[in-house]
Amino acid sequence: MPPRGLDLRVPGLLSLGALLSCAGGRLPPAAPSPGAAAPSARRSVRPITFSPADTGLPSIPVVHGPLQLKVVYPAPTDLVEVKDSSFLFGSTGTGDAVLAINGVPVRVWPNGAWVAWLAFPPDTIMTFELRARTATDSSSLSYTVRRPRRTVPPPLPVWIDSLSIAPRRRVWWPRGEYLPVTVRAAEGASVRIRLPDGTVVPLQADVRPEDVLWGVRAFERDTTVLRQPLRADRYAGVIRGVALGPDPGPVVGPAVTPAASPAINPSGCGARAGCMRRGAATSADTIGPVIEAIIGADSVRVRWNIQLAMLDSLPTVVTFDDDTARTGNTDRLTVGRARPGGTYYWFFPTGTRANVSGRIGDDLRLALSRTSEAWVNVADALPLPKGTPALRATVGSVVLTPHPGELAFRVPLSQQVPYLVTETERGLALRIYGAVSDVNWLRYGGTDPYVRQISWKQSADEVVFDLELAGPVWGYRTRWDGHDLILEIRRPPVIDPARPFAGRLIEVDPGHPPLGATGPTGLPEAEANLSVALKLRDLLEAAGATVIMTRTTDTAVDLWPRVRLADSLNVELLVSIHNNALPDGVEPFRNSGSSVFYNHPRSLPLAFAIQRALVHRLGVRNLGVSRGDLALARPTWMPAVLCEGLFMTIPEQEAALRSPDGQRRYAMAVFEGMEEFLRLRARAPGL
Repeated sequence: MPPRGLDLRVPGLLSLGALLSCAGGRLPPAAPSPGAAAPSARRSVRPITFSPADTGLPSIPVVHGPLQLKVVYPAPTDLVEVKDSSFLFGSTGTGDAVLAINGVPVRVWPNGAWVAWLAFPPDTIMTFELRARTATDSSSLSYTVRRPRRTVPPPLPVWIDSLSIAPRRRVWWPRGEYLPVTVRAAEGASVRIRLPDGTVVPLQADVRPEDVLWGVRAFERDTTVLRQPLRADRYAGVIRGVALGPDPGPVVGPAVTPAASPAINPSGCGARAGCMRRGAATSADTIGPVIEAIIGADSVRVRWNIQLAMLDSLPTVVTFDDDTARTGNTDRLTVGRARPGGTYYWFFPTGTRANVSGRIGDDLRLALSRTSEAWVNVADALPLPKGTPALRATVGSVVLTPHPGELAFRVPLSQQVPYLVTETERGLALRIYGAVSDVNWLRYGGTDPYVRQISWKQSADEVVFDLELAGPVWGYRTRWDGHDLILEIRRPPVIDPARPFAGRLIEVDPGHPPLGATGPTGLPEAEANLSVALKLRDLLEAAGATVIMTRTTDTAVDLWPRVRLADSLNVELLVSIHNNALPDGVEPFRNSGSSVFYNHPRSLPLAFAIQRALVHRLGVRNLGVSRGDLALARPTWMPAVLCEGLFMTIPEQEAALRSPDGQRRYAMAVFEGMEEFLRLRARAPGL
């Protein structure tokens, strides 16, 4: 993993529909990526047994060498985002050293590795003094760590943080819809927007807990740490139906650069705060909107840097294309979010069209239907000619066609409108936005037992198809065929419970490079992942599986080719091998252990089975199973999980990953979990 936590989102490389094919047809077979291995030859199936003694972490080797103080993390170039405490780790070069940092004793492991949890001073630039000694030597190191510049309320009666004003810069909004506005200012102030025409819009105090760092909220096991004091320095309000500032140009198209405006002279309100005293620049009202904060006789005023335009009365319709540069190496999917900057939720294939309902900065808002909206990056949207009618698709009669490996559910549409597929344990729901139904015939195309029933309903301007399956979902994918939407439903493989791996096609992905964490003694995560993955490959092949490796060397492979390989070869299971590292500000000793991530319901039983085996075999803390928006857990054509077996940053766990014995135990655990899952699916009723 990256040094400061999980690689949660990688825009432009992969999305939930990594398997959603592009307009024009199914993904073609992929040539192996650099470093990828071809399917391995099948071996004879033989029973595999593991010794009950192969549990726990191997002992840490003792290292005696010269005293060499080294800090691995944070690196000199890192900006550490922490509140008051965080970790440093590195090595002394020898296991018999005694170490202290800023006078605090720090444990040194037998191989010379160390991890320290320390108080961080409130400065932007912090210095840590390391002192180490052995019986014959001593060493010292003055180490500088930097954090991002933070907004610190100035020692003034009233202040405004001008960079906290949202939204800022270019905005397009419907004339009849309220636009939310927020800002940070001194507690207890009377805060308001003053528009150029003299209109005053009051903002109300928005009392809420102090912000918690995302990493702490995601990974901290001690939930008392999440309790934060309430703060009343946030203010919120709304405006409606007014254009402000220079014209920003068309909602989708080239930007318009505004002419320079007269400056408002700040009065020194502190770092990152731009503000001015009452009366210091009375011309403010003539150059644009301002935000004022008043407490008694003290006041402050800042210019609101915004270009707010009202949307044209004619509809704006866009089509999606994530490869406008024509590089040919994208996944041909545009990612949709429920809020600007949020996590991935929708995945719109190239060619999909949508109605625009607003824009803030580079985030374009789409009106999927009367009740649903999504946000996409404006760079992925191409405007259709002005005057193009707002989208409203008609859904015609549908047909299900059985094939040997899958069933194809064909939905004819008059336009390529957005859609969403969701799954339950034994069902799929296809939601088509901005659509009306003209479904007369619903043909099953045979008497295939896997799809038990198909039903549909009209919900406002959304058409929803529900497909009830006879057994658990194994996988699905979608693609456009002209204006017909094809939902392919994958048949579960036939599994012999006595030999569950026999005949299986499995992809094993050694996570990274690029990126990845580094341990205290310098072990790269990519190297550890590959060592474990190769041992897992050998176990799977010996049990009768054919294994696809995404890489067998240290060659860097991007995320999208790893998933495209699995999809194009019809892999039945995908397991990605990783090792973890915590984000800044998370106490490492109580928050390290094993965890497994999944994304879709079908993969949850596999994640639970592998997690149980990891905890049993490795003897580390059970961090549990989590749903995560991780690229290698998002494929829809097969069950897929991402394993975080150990922590690169914990000395005994890094040492285990250097050890062939520790690597083997990790691989054994994943093998056992996969075997449990396949046996469970072999016994599932209805298959």
